[in-house]
Amino acid sequence: MIVSAIAAVSENGIIGRKGDLPWSLPDDMKFFQRTTMGHHVITGRKNWETIPLKYRPLKGRPNIVVTRDARYNAPGAVVVTSIAEALALARHEGETETFIIGGGEIYKEALHLQLVDRLYITRVHAHIEGDTHFPEIDASTWTEVWREEHAADDRHAYAFTFMRLER
Repeated sequence: MIVSAIAAVSENGIIGRKGDLPWSLPDDMKFFQRTTMGHHVITGRKNWETIPLKYRPLKGRPNIVVTRDARYNAPGAVVVTSIAEALALARHEGETETFIIGGGEIYKEALHLQLVDRLYITRVHAHIEGDTHFPEIDASTWTEVWREEHAADDRHAYAFTFMRLER
């Protein structure tokens, strides 16, 4: 099973501000949905709670919430107490590619433990203020295999680039 992480990240590493995305990029949201559809998605509790109720659980994808509180209630999702348990569950269910979708702590742990095989990064070409960061990655251990550029326009305040990197 391929373990992927997917995130939109500003030039200065920001992925969130006050429990929300610090930008509106409709084409990035479509990319996220298209890429993760039909696959298990793994999220931390704090990130889960930032997803608007009307979108929880994310439709068309088995949702797994990682939290230290085994009694945590996440309607429509499976609750586990570790990333390892989340990955084991997805693997047991025959998943071919599972997606870690945030937040900052889950990304940090998964990358630190070298559990991630593939990164889908939307590089937002701006320096953004925020309080949640994507962990720094060692570029020498990743190879860019695909990219697609998007200019800023009337729907997107910032230019951005979709990238896929693999170990």
